[in-house]
Amino acid sequence: MAENPTVKSNRDKFRERMSKKYPDHNFDDEEALYGQIGDDYDGYEKEINGYKEREKAFSDLFTSDPRSASFLTNWRKGGNPAIELVRLFGDDFVEELKDPDKQEELAKASQEYAERVAKEKDFDEQYQKNIEETLSTIKAIQDEKGWSDEQVDEIMEFLVNIMKDGILGKFSRESIEMASKAINHDANVEEAAHEGEVRGRNAKIDEKLRKKSHNDGTANLSGKNGGGGSKRQLPDLGAISRYDGAQSIWERGGEKRTAYK
Repeated sequence: MAENPTVKSNRDKFRERMSKKYPDHNFDDEEALYGQIGDDYDGYEKEINGYKEREKAFSDLFTSDPRSASFLTNWRKGGNPAIELVRLFGDDFVEELKDPDKQEELAKASQEYAERVAKEKDFDEQYQKNIEETLSTIKAIQDEKGWSDEQVDEIMEFLVNIMKDGILGKFSRESIEMASKAINHDANVEEAAHEGEVRGRNAKIDEKLRKKSHNDGTANLSGKNGGGGSKRQLPDLGAISRYDGAQSIWERGGEKRTAYK
């Protein structure tokens, strides 16, 4: 009998979705999960409010002068904006361009336009150059690390999300801590290696001192009058070692003394 496939709960599906969006977060912790949901809602509300403000600005513009809506609509459909202005505003628009009192303002506006176009062109050129270098870098790292396309996509999505949050002035605790770890990684590794080296040297010194205190044969000076409370064992000298002065050396040694005449 075929086994029924495991059906994921909506909770698990949502947790997986959040983990893909924020791969550096641990959403097994519900506090972290709901905290991120709250942050996302705050971001969404801010974006929606921005959309509403811009929508209201256009609505007010169209309400104040319906011709502006027609102008933008015709322009979007491919109409020439200058011709559309004349069509909608008539000679008033042409006269404004000819008005001597407006020439200074028109010249300033024309200069601002030229500068903006130049900046946009420069920006586009820089973007194309940078994106080509970025793609080459990604390809090189992918080949070096053996990353799959899915892994690269997840990494780039993570970086793009940080960039989007930065534009909105939003930096999560996890992103800040991750940046700190990245910046201090080499210093932390070097410090850990140094501490390990010091511990290793200290352990060797302690071992040498321990062996020396037990095996060097020097007198123990920690006791009274320089003695350590225990007698040093002397080598066995046979009969001499057994002599205490109460008997002759021959008697102590169990030897028979031969009398010489």
